Amino acid sequence: MIKRLFTLLSLIAIAQIAISQSRIKQSINSNWEFHKGAIDGYPANSAKVEWQPISIPHTWNAVDVNDDEPGYYRGIGWYKKILYIPSSDKNKQLYLQFEGANQTAEVYINGKLASKHTGGYTAFNVLISPYLKNTADSLAQNEILVKVDNSFNDAIAPLDADFTFYGGIYRDVYLITANEAHFTLDDNGSQGIKIKTPVVTAETATVTISGNISNLNKAKLTVITDVTDAQGKLVGQVKTAVNSAVFEQSVTIKLPHLWSPDAPYLYRISSKIFVGDKLLDEVNNPLGLRWYSFDADKGFYLNGKPVKLIGACRHQDFNGLGNALPNALHERDIELLKNMGGNFIRIAHYPQDPAILEACDRLGILASVEIPIVNRITETEAFYANCKQMQLEMIRQNYNHPSVVIWAYMNEVLLRPKYTRNSDEQKRYFARITALAKSLDSLTRSEDKERYTMISCHGSFDLYQSTGLTAVPQIIGWNLYNGWYSAGFEGFARFLDNHHKNLPHTPMIVTEYGADADIRVHSTKPERFDKSIEYQVQYHQYYLKTMIEKPFVVGGALWNLADFNSESRADATPHINTKGINTDDRMPKDAYYFYQANLLKKPFLKIGSTGWNLRTGIADANGVCTQQVYTYSNGHDVQLWLNGKLLKSQPVEQGVAVFDVPFVDGDNSIKAVGTLNGKVYEDMATVKFKMVPATFTNTADHFTDMNISLGDNRFFVDEKLQQVWMPEQPYQKGSWGYIGGKVFVMPDHSRQSFGSDKSIYDTDLDAVYETQRTGIEAFKFDVPDGEYDITLGFAELEGKPAGPALVYNLGGTEQAATTAQRAFDVSINGELVIKSLGTQNYLQAQRAYATTIRVSAKNNAGISIDFKALKGAAILNAVQIAKVY
Repeated sequence: MIKRLFTLLSLIAIAQIAISQSRIKQSINSNWEFHKGAIDGYPANSAKVEWQPISIPHTWNAVDVNDDEPGYYRGIGWYKKILYIPSSDKNKQLYLQFEGANQTAEVYINGKLASKHTGGYTAFNVLISPYLKNTADSLAQNEILVKVDNSFNDAIAPLDADFTFYGGIYRDVYLITANEAHFTLDDNGSQGIKIKTPVVTAETATVTISGNISNLNKAKLTVITDVTDAQGKLVGQVKTAVNSAVFEQSVTIKLPHLWSPDAPYLYRISSKIFVGDKLLDEVNNPLGLRWYSFDADKGFYLNGKPVKLIGACRHQDFNGLGNALPNALHERDIELLKNMGGNFIRIAHYPQDPAILEACDRLGILASVEIPIVNRITETEAFYANCKQMQLEMIRQNYNHPSVVIWAYMNEVLLRPKYTRNSDEQKRYFARITALAKSLDSLTRSEDKERYTMISCHGSFDLYQSTGLTAVPQIIGWNLYNGWYSAGFEGFARFLDNHHKNLPHTPMIVTEYGADADIRVHSTKPERFDKSIEYQVQYHQYYLKTMIEKPFVVGGALWNLADFNSESRADATPHINTKGINTDDRMPKDAYYFYQANLLKKPFLKIGSTGWNLRTGIADANGVCTQQVYTYSNGHDVQLWLNGKLLKSQPVEQGVAVFDVPFVDGDNSIKAVGTLNGKVYEDMATVKFKMVPATFTNTADHFTDMNISLGDNRFFVDEKLQQVWMPEQPYQKGSWGYIGGKVFVMPDHSRQSFGSDKSIYDTDLDAVYETQRTGIEAFKFDVPDGEYDITLGFAELEGKPAGPALVYNLGGTEQAATTAQRAFDVSINGELVIKSLGTQNYLQAQRAYATTIRVSAKNNAGISIDFKALKGAAILNAVQIAKVY
C-alpha cells in the first residue's frame, strides 16, 4: 500500500512538472475596463478618460440596436486591463489570443503598439513578451490597451448585410505562456499543427500530422504524437527528430471507428515537443475519421452511404446580449440543432466562436464555414487582400475540425450590384467579382485539397451564370424564398430542376430558405407575409418535402436556426429577422417541432400552436369556438383529448396532424396521445380561452372586454398584458363590427396584401398598429347598458418620419418627413370626442397614438363610434372595449 501510494505521488509530481513545463492557456476575461469613443492623444492620455468596469465577452451595441432611434453606434471603443506577469515567466514567450474583436483592433502593451488585426470574425494572436516590463518584482504590472473600431470601412467585408455589425471584444481573450520552443503561435491565429486524413476506409485510415515550430534557441527537438481512442487507449504513436522549423508525421489506424452524425466518434491527437526528456509544449486536437463526396446527381455521400444534409444557418447573437455570448449559449445552439434531428449547419455569414465547431465535432453536425463577403464588393486591392487574409485565417484556424466539409466565401454577392444595369461599368464590376472568387477558390484549394468550395447565390440563376460565378466553386448554394419574397411555392421545385438541367455536373445545396414568423401572431387563414406561425409551418412543409424527393439536391440549411438582430429591419418585430424556427431567446416555434417530427429517429410527439395558449374567439350557437390546434409526431396517428374526452384520432401527414378543437370559455385541457414503437406517449397543454359573444343579448353579467385589430385576419397574443387581439368583422345588428372602409394596402402596391411592413414607434404592438381600415365610417358595439372604456388606436401608415443621417451605418443621408394629409372627427354616441384628428396634430408617420374614453351605454342603444372625414380618409387601426360596471 505504501509503495503504491509512493508511486501515485511520484506520478502526480511528474504530471505537475510536465504541466509546468508545457504551455499554459488561461482566459483573462475578468477585470477589464471600457471607454466608448476615441481618446485624444491615445494611448498616453488613457488615464484621463472615464472607464467603465466590464467583463469579456462584451459589445457596446447590446442595447442601441433595439431602440427606436435609427442606426447604432459604429465607431471606436477602448478596452483596458492590468496584466500581472510573474518574474518566473521572464524567459517565456507570452501571447494574447483574441477569439474575436469587431472589426479592427490595435493592441498596445505598456503604451507601445504590439499588433493590429483586420476582420471581426477570426482569431488573432499577439506576441507581448518584447513589450513587458522587465523588473525584479515578483508580479510586474503591465497595461493592456485595445482599440476596437466597427466603423464602416470600404476595405473590409462585410460592407452591407441583413445582420448587425456589433462592435467590441465579443469573444474570449486568453493569455498563452509558452516555452522558447513551441508549436508556432504566429501562423494566422492557428495552433501551428495541421491534421489530414488522406486515406480513410472501413479497414484502415492514414493520418498525417504536420506543422511549424518556433525554436528560438535552435535546440535539438523531438516531436512525439500519440493517437488515443475515445476510451483513452493508445492506438498509434510516432516520434520524429526535428532539425528545422517544419515537421511532418504519419500514423496508420487499422479498423477505424468512423465519424458520422449518427456516431460522432472522436479520437484524440496529442502532439508534444521534447528537448531530451523535458516536455516543452503540447497541443491536442480532435480526430474524426470519415470520407465523403458531393455528387451532382446523387447528392452527398458519407463513409460510402448517401446522407441528405438537412439543417440550419446560424447567426451568433442572443436576445439582450448582442453577439457577446458565453460558450454555453453557443453550444446550446448546436444542441438545439442536434435535438431537432439536423445533421448540417451553415455557419453564416462569418466564422463563429470556436465553441461552435467543437460542439459540431462532438455532436455530429456537418458544417460549412464562410467569410462575410455579402451583397457587394469594393473594387480595391485593399479589399481583395483583406478577403484573402480572412479566408486564410478561417481555414488555418478551423482546419482540424472533422465536422467541416465546405469552405465558402461569398453570399448573394450580386444582390445589390453597382452601376447602371448592363453598362460597361457594371460588366467590369461583375468581372472583378468573378476574378476575386477565382482567387479565393484557388487559395482555398491550395490550403485544403480535401474539402469542397462553395458560393451561395440569391435566386437569379441567369445572372450568376452570365458572370461565370457558377463555374468557379465546386458546389453552388442557392438562397431561395419562393412563397415568401416571390409568390407561389411551386417556383422552388422549378428552380431546382433548372439548376440540375443547366449545371448537370455541379452539386447544389439550398443554403437558405425561410419565412418570417412572429411567435405572437396566428392565423386560421395563413397567407404570405402574414408572419403567422401557421404560414411558416406550411412553407417548411413544402420545402422539406421537395428537397427530400429530389436526390440530386444535396440538402438544405433553413434560414435560420433562431431569430437574429438586423438593426436596419423595420417590421412588426423591429430590428429582428424572424425567419428563425426559434425565437432570439431560443423558444421553439412550431416549425422547430415540425422538423423534429420529420427528422428525429426516436419517438416524438408535441402539441404545437406555439405561444397560442391564450386565445379568444366568437362563440357559436353551442357556446363554443372552434379553432385549429397543430400537433407534431413521427408516429402514424395522434389522438386528441379535450377536457378529459376523446375528441378525434387523426392520421399524421408529413409529421403534422391538425385538429379542429371546440374550445369552451375558460381553461381547456388538451392531451395528445400517440403510440410509437409499441409505447404510448403523451403531451399536455392548457389553453385559456376568452369567449366573445356572437351577440350581446343576455351577456350583461359575463361580458368583460375585447380587443380588435382592424385591417387583417390575424390573432395577436400579448402575453405581457394577457390580452389577445382578434380580427375585425363587419357589423351585424346585435353584435359588433365596422361599417365602411377598406383594408389598408401600401400605396406602392407591394407584395403584401394588407398593412404596412414598417416599424411603428411608441408601441410594442407593432403588428396591431401596422394594419388599419381606411375610409371607415363607424364601429359599433351593441353592448348592454353600462359604463365602458373605449380605447381607439391610430397610426399614420402613409409616409415616413423625419430621421437623421445614419452616421454609423452605410452612407446614410438625412430622411425628410413625408405623410398623407388627413383629418377627421370622431364621435361616440353622437357626441364629438376627438376634433380634427390628423397629420397636423397627433397622427405622426409610423407612430402609435391611442386614447381611452369613458362611455355610457344607455337605453339599449349600445355604443356607436362614428368617423367624419374632413381631409383625406378616416382611419382606425385598433379598438378595445372593457366593461367597467
